[in-house]
Amino acid sequence: MTYALPPLNALRAFEAAARHLSFKLAAHELHVTPAAVGQQVKALEARLGVQLFERLHKQLILTAAGQAYLPGVSEGFRHIAEATSQLKPEGVVLLQLGVHASFDLRRLDLAAFRSAHAEIGLRVLQPAGLHELVEGKVDLLIARSLGHHPGYRCDRVTEGTGLGDWLIAPEGTVDCPEIVSFREWLRTVMDERARASRRPRLVGGVGS
Repeated sequence: MTYALPPLNALRAFEAAARHLSFKLAAHELHVTPAAVGQQVKALEARLGVQLFERLHKQLILTAAGQAYLPGVSEGFRHIAEATSQLKPEGVVLLQLGVHASFDLRRLDLAAFRSAHAEIGLRVLQPAGLHELVEGKVDLLIARSLGHHPGYRCDRVTEGTGLGDWLIAPEGTVDCPEIVSFREWLRTVMDERARASRRPRLVGGVGS
């Protein structure tokens, strides 16, 4: 069966813009420019022959057609995501972790995570950045100096006020069990290391 579908990139642009009611925030989520999102939406409107948004001064509003179209598009993406997840091997949930190039993986005892969570098949891609996360090549990302990114949950990995490392995952998947397990494990590891670094050290005895 052949499906008459608009380009998927145009549908992604519409769905993100409709959720945020902002081309700018949609662009941040999709890692493109606001102009690119606007062009994709305009092309989609031309293809469908209907106006999906009212473009007011500093405001974006869904038209009646846009409101009617959004639930089906969002549901379609959800079905695709679910069908993709069902392709994973039975009994093992694959978790793709992206890591920025300068992060020293020796800081993490990933073997300990794999031992504690045998039901999760952890794979690591390094180097990786936001592009790989947006494209779905990784499920979550340890990134440098990205404390806020619309459409994503960002958790601080390291303490301090510097640039630091952040664990980033799409808001739509942050509650997936495998991502929750890794986030909690990573938080425990880093908390233990922080406490250990603050413990006083004995540097010598004091004579009486």
